[in-house]
Amino acid sequence: MTKQKVSTSQLAKMRDVDVKQLFSDLKHAGYINRSEDNWVLTDIGRKFGGEYFAHPKFGQYIIWPENLFIDDALTAGKHLTATQIGERFQLNAKKINQLLNELGWIHKTDNGWHVTPSGLMHGGQQRIDNQSQQAYVIWHDTAVHNPHLKQTVIEFTGQEASNNATDKSYVNFQQKFAAKHRTLDGHYVRSRGELIIDNWLYMNGIVHAYDRPLPIEHNQACDFYLPSGKVYLKYWGDDAEATDEQQKQDITALYQQHQFALIEVTSDDIDRLDEILPSKLRAFGIKAY
Repeated sequence: MTKQKVSTSQLAKMRDVDVKQLFSDLKHAGYINRSEDNWVLTDIGRKFGGEYFAHPKFGQYIIWPENLFIDDALTAGKHLTATQIGERFQLNAKKINQLLNELGWIHKTDNGWHVTPSGLMHGGQQRIDNQSQQAYVIWHDTAVHNPHLKQTVIEFTGQEASNNATDKSYVNFQQKFAAKHRTLDGHYVRSRGELIIDNWLYMNGIVHAYDRPLPIEHNQACDFYLPSGKVYLKYWGDDAEATDEQQKQDITALYQQHQFALIEVTSDDIDRLDEILPSKLRAFGIKAY
């Protein structure tokens, strides 16, 4: 077991508190979330040192630092609907759900909105309306303080548009990232391989974002994000940004840790995208022309 980390039951015993009460306190603070019969470690809980441990006999459970600090200063332990979150940001519930969908925290089906694994990690809980039988998601109130949701709202509403205008930032962006290859849809990308992928997505009618930051604390962006399938596409190419094998493993592990869907493309695949990508995309409900 990880050094100086113990299970919730062990931590409760060390602190001489009832284990049910400790679980309740952790849930109240937003460190853990409940999904059916399992406890889910949230991003907040991970920030304070929580992690999963796979026991050969008892299976997977969450472990904590022995000196775990439970900070509940920013929460009332309540859950908010999309309407209530919208009131905080002066947006209606429809717009909030669209932004949560773009972040990959929820997805839409014929009977409403459903929480994703990433959404569970950010405090989402699934609900069904008794009358309409429509699905919806409620959120732990710490969600309104989430920096990625706040930044997405800022970008969507253009609150910092003047600070991010191309006439002030575009040249610096090009110099920093060497994004000098212009694609058919107007994106500027870093490499020929990324240009071919971007053009392929555009010509196949697939909505995509380029160089989209992952909605996590770690400073990491993905080459492409396909919101309709909640899937990221990473290009490991000879002409892409240099990445050694250890970095590649670390980046891939980051996607796995946060349960982000990932499609990987190598330089050997570039000339065979018509053969490779359609089947990979179909797995996430995305159809190419």
